[in-house]
Amino acid sequence: MKVLVAPLDWGLGHATRCVPVVREFLRKGAEVEIAVAKANAAFFREVFPEVRQRIAPAYNIVYPKHAINMALWLVQKSSHLNAVIRFEHRFAEEMVARHGYDIIVSDNRFGFYSTKAHSVYMTHQRRIAFPAAFAALEGLGIRWHNSVMKHFDEVWVPDEERFQGYAGSLSHVSGCPVPLKFVGLLSRFADLDAGTDAGVAGHVLSRDNPAGKAGQNILAVVSGVEPARTQFETKLREILAQVPGNHVMVLGKPQKGLNTWTEGNIEFHNHLPTEEFARAVKNADWVISRGGYSTVMDMAFLGAQCIFVPTPGQYEQVALAKDLASSGYAVHVPAQELSLKSLEKAFLAKVALPVPPRENVLRETVEDLLKRVSRAGA
Repeated sequence: MKVLVAPLDWGLGHATRCVPVVREFLRKGAEVEIAVAKANAAFFREVFPEVRQRIAPAYNIVYPKHAINMALWLVQKSSHLNAVIRFEHRFAEEMVARHGYDIIVSDNRFGFYSTKAHSVYMTHQRRIAFPAAFAALEGLGIRWHNSVMKHFDEVWVPDEERFQGYAGSLSHVSGCPVPLKFVGLLSRFADLDAGTDAGVAGHVLSRDNPAGKAGQNILAVVSGVEPARTQFETKLREILAQVPGNHVMVLGKPQKGLNTWTEGNIEFHNHLPTEEFARAVKNADWVISRGGYSTVMDMAFLGAQCIFVPTPGQYEQVALAKDLASSGYAVHVPAQELSLKSLEKAFLAKVALPVPPRENVLRETVEDLLKRVSRAGA
């Protein structure tokens, strides 16, 4: 059985949550290849050095500098997005014809399906989140997304089936034009052993290290699309320099290699390999990040205490952070309120993400899919 996995290239989150998907198909003996945009190629080479990559069309998204311009930006970029969707569909059809894939798994790539292969669409955001002023239009977003899903053979949702799960009202939406399956939380850290409790090589301090007792030991994870990614990095650098303690900042640039350097009380990494990143999370008192859904799933598996600062204009992240904060699972700090004072207030909170269930729904889903496709091709 030949499988092509195709993650969206809007930030690294879609790539990281495809890791367990690739692993499960490999465990079942499938021949797996990954359709990647160049921005994610280095990450997948690190995690799956033996898996063939196919360079896929990139969406090349650059968000507006100010969140207030997001609605206008969407209108302006609609023709570009539609062009990419049409092109990636032609690309997917050509790839199936040329390389004989039996299954395509598209993580939020709206046009990455084929009429000649069993096509799976994976998303947690069945409800497209709108800003509060336009919330009444969310029904239109749901209908549009359903029009995308109908081109696929089935939909996988990386969340728990019981409401509210981890994605809340974003993933739990009534009605779907094709068969739908909740596959549980997907995290590249789900298979890590207890060894991740060991300290990270370098200067990262553990939670029990007396040197950090005078303050907080913070892990700041910078991610997302530009220019918001750099704006977030700049603001965190300024604030963490004023927070007593020893901090780590991961810049989310796997294409830049594993360079490490220290400035004042902050240790910087362009990127950290999976196990070292897990240790850094476990060694931190708090993790500060954008709070995309893939990050939420990762932090749940790692037992992190989180402060989420949603990307301005990404209303999915805003809705998710608000839901998690109202449930006592994490702290939500709006980007425009991020400051030393807001972080000091956040440090006083008592929050914890729910421990993920132990059953592996994804494994059962992959096994069932392979059997069904095999029978259909017999």
